[in-house]
Amino acid sequence: MADTLTVGLVQMRCSEDPEQNLQRAIEGIREAAQQGAQIVCLPELFRTPYFCKHEDPGYFQLAEPVPGPTTERLAQLAMALNVTILASLFEKRTDGLYHNTLAVLDPRRGYLGKYRKMHIPHDPLFEEKFYFTPGDLGFRTFDTAGVRIGTLICWDQWFPEAARLTALQGAQVLFYPTAIGWLPEEEATEGAAQHEAWELVQRAHAITNGCYVVAVNRTGFEPAPPGAPSRGIRFWGQSFVAAPDGTVLARAPIDEEAVLVVALDLRRLDEVRTIWPFFRDRRIDAYGDLSRRFLDDTP
Repeated sequence: MADTLTVGLVQMRCSEDPEQNLQRAIEGIREAAQQGAQIVCLPELFRTPYFCKHEDPGYFQLAEPVPGPTTERLAQLAMALNVTILASLFEKRTDGLYHNTLAVLDPRRGYLGKYRKMHIPHDPLFEEKFYFTPGDLGFRTFDTAGVRIGTLICWDQWFPEAARLTALQGAQVLFYPTAIGWLPEEEATEGAAQHEAWELVQRAHAITNGCYVVAVNRTGFEPAPPGAPSRGIRFWGQSFVAAPDGTVLARAPIDEEAVLVVALDLRRLDEVRTIWPFFRDRRIDAYGDLSRRFLDDTP
């Protein structure tokens, strides 16, 4: 395994044109690769606006197989640039069955595999349960660029169980492509606290698992539904990288597209896990009730 890894984060706006979004993503990947990135992660569902803001069966036409046309193009790019690409896509598995999926494209081996989002939210303007079936591949890791990475997606980032089970498979870096932001009516009163919670919970994953965390968000305002321009989501950007001690190594701006390239010292993993031996001191004999929904008196 390598001692260092350089990661690239492509924070971008997403238009109504999937091809335009793909080209913007390709430009970001090229920029990151030119700066030395070995793994480049794109935001969640980067080919389209975040269509889950309302329920519309027409959006199912945006889905594609994985592997499929987009992974083929990105695999060719990965080979040309000698970089691993993490691409979040709207997967059509078969008629009537869709997933929110991340594909891993390796520069030498091409398509390595995929992770299907396990936790599916359903909140105002985040109505994903209408579109996505929960993932059935479990929590996954992939060996690429000389390291082992874990791939999770957006809502997964709030669940410590997801981070822990991925880290227990040897993940040195957890990647979270994301589409998250403020509702206009909440931003003034709750916006700062919401963003802080989002960042803190992921920094906590880095600490408790002794690994790096890479969160890649989109930016810009997207109205919803069509014809209601004052209502929608202002994505808060601020993609970031957290070290195993929770330190934020880099953070993108709120309202701008950005490409972050960050070098990670993987030797820090052993140092931090030795100082904070959470894996050693876990009481695995006492955690059986975690498989229960809630602990109450009803059998």
